[in-house]
Amino acid sequence: MKELEDRIRRDGIIGEGGVLKVDSFLNHQMDVGLFRAMSREWARLFTGEGVSKILTIEASGIGIACVAALEFGVPVVFAKKSRTKNIAGDVYRTEVPSFTHGGVSDVVVSKRFLLPGDRLLLIDDFLANGAALEGLLTLAGQAGAAVAGVGVAIEKAFQPGGARIRAMGVRVEALARVKSMSPGRIEFC
Repeated sequence: MKELEDRIRRDGIIGEGGVLKVDSFLNHQMDVGLFRAMSREWARLFTGEGVSKILTIEASGIGIACVAALEFGVPVVFAKKSRTKNIAGDVYRTEVPSFTHGGVSDVVVSKRFLLPGDRLLLIDDFLANGAALEGLLTLAGQAGAAVAGVGVAIEKAFQPGGARIRAMGVRVEALARVKSMSPGRIEFC
């Protein structure tokens, strides 16, 4: 999606350790107009897939998922990175390692909100190593829900996550696929 690629070129910052900072428009301060354009593109790409819910993981994917949910006319369910007192009863759970935060999170979703008849679109801001999406796929599998596909804003195509998720037979639609990057330079696929 050219609009997203242009914004990454203009406002993205490539930091140490291969971190692409897009916090000025995607995952700290949020450009909701850009989210709307992204959501319309995912709606076009997943037309006819019967999406009944959007599933994301806390925290950076929530804003994007909410705007996408408006476009699809469906609810959003977000997996929490820790079990809290307000999640009562049975949950689906899995462990997800985090590149950004370091460590492993115990990710949970209440069984009330993921059902066997659901057809899920998984939404997230980044796809690099694929751990977060693998966790969401595990939760969907535990619920017996079908996965229509994955929509990610930015895929670091030079990292293994996208290839691994696609090898599982899951459709992945990344709106910007980064082929390579170094300070001051970014190349898209």
